[in-house]
Amino acid sequence: MKLMTSSNGITLLNLINLGFKYVMETSQIYKIDESHALKHSLEVYGLAKKIVENELINNINLIEQKKIIYMSDIGHDMCDKKYMNEKEGIEKYKNYLLPYMEIKEIEIIGKIIETMSYSKVKVNGYPNLNEYQLAYHIVREADLLSAYDIDRCIMYKMFHDNCDYNVALAEAIQLFDNRIFTMRKDNLFITDFSKKESLILEKKAIRDVECLKNI
Repeated sequence: MKLMTSSNGITLLNLINLGFKYVMETSQIYKIDESHALKHSLEVYGLAKKIVENELINNINLIEQKKIIYMSDIGHDMCDKKYMNEKEGIEKYKNYLLPYMEIKEIEIIGKIIETMSYSKVKVNGYPNLNEYQLAYHIVREADLLSAYDIDRCIMYKMFHDNCDYNVALAEAIQLFDNRIFTMRKDNLFITDFSKKESLILEKKAIRDVECLKNI
């Protein structure tokens, strides 16, 4: 990884390290389960990196926006209303980043996190973030791509609702039918990478769901 340094004198790698440290500490404090904790942050960060590398060819300005994209992806569920007050969570994350990033960058991270969820997009559409619009879509799409993992959905149901596996599986299958398998039809993927990757992941998810139905 290229050790790009921000105006605050911190490398991108060190910033990422700080982000994952925040995820680990916050997950313990708020009892955020495995479906939204460190593993999920790692997966979404990895997907965001792939989208960024694919988009850099035509959008060179993404080089300067990597820290916004990665810190949004890494910390997005540390503000999730399923585990805490969303506004308080966002402010806490922004305050954590304050010594390491510019205020403008931190404000963009806050706007991305508070508007990126599937449910908010379905109700409100996309926000207008001007020169950070592509960064917003990269963060949002990386999170959506991670949603094709039905085991993660089952895990959340079992942890959050304290239900048995069979109940969690039934609810997960229903969620996939009503939401996950409609994301491509609803044109929720903007970037070329996500359009292609979502098709691959959707086909795999369909096979996974069919396999799990046959106990």
